[in-house]
Amino acid sequence: MTNLARGRIALGLAALAAPKLTVRLMGMGSGTDAGRDYLVRAFGAREVALGAGYLLSGDESGRRLWTRLGFAVDALDTLSAVKTRPGLPLWVTAGAAGVAGGAAGLGAAKVARDLLG
Repeated sequence: MTNLARGRIALGLAALAAPKLTVRLMGMGSGTDAGRDYLVRAFGAREVALGAGYLLSGDESGRRLWTRLGFAVDALDTLSAVKTRPGLPLWVTAGAAGVAGGAAGLGAAKVARDLLG
């Protein structure tokens, strides 16, 4: 989970620093769009917060909480990717759903392990 948290921070910082480039590299548009850039930066801030929250948790109960929050966000991101499929190329949707779904899978496994011992 530590590497996932670090990845969240890296992606979040990229989205905050260069929203246009982040969107273009993800295949989700190009050009200038102030509204889109705002949402990409908000996404970036969310990712930094989730990653930093996990890494800065002082104890195991804090890490469990941040893992559950990350799992919920990743599951919703996966559903959002599937919902937007008609408006995006298949490779973009597959990539977004794959990354979010993979992170959700890791989160689900960790949550299950925490609950079941």
